[in-house]
Amino acid sequence: QVHVVESGGGSVQAGGSLRLSCVASGSIFRIDNMGWYRQGPGKQRELAATITRSGSTNYADAVKGRFTISRDNDKNTMYLQMSSLQPEDTAVYYCKCEGVTFRLTTSAYWGQGTQVTVSS
Repeated sequence: QVHVVESGGGSVQAGGSLRLSCVASGSIFRIDNMGWYRQGPGKQRELAATITRSGSTNYADAVKGRFTISRDNDKNTMYLQMSSLQPEDTAVYYCKCEGVTFRLTTSAYWGQGTQVTVSS
């Protein structure tokens, strides 16, 4: 079993900041790529940011310059530092991990999501 849990969501005013965390646990041997996805009300789930195991990052245009993705490989943890938040950032944020289990099974794992609400 591999468990992925997000935390750090909440409600903030426009211009505020939040830091999301994602922790992977269980029978994970190695986490390769990780990413944050988000799904706003009535919208499709979209990519926000990704990070490789070596630290290479990519950002969606909508969050570039405001969000910073990082990870701690020793702790199997990924972070998303969100600054200058705007109402359009309101969404459920999901953590996705691509990894290998101790049984050498490669798969993608999703967390249950954490709600981020930004008010005007």
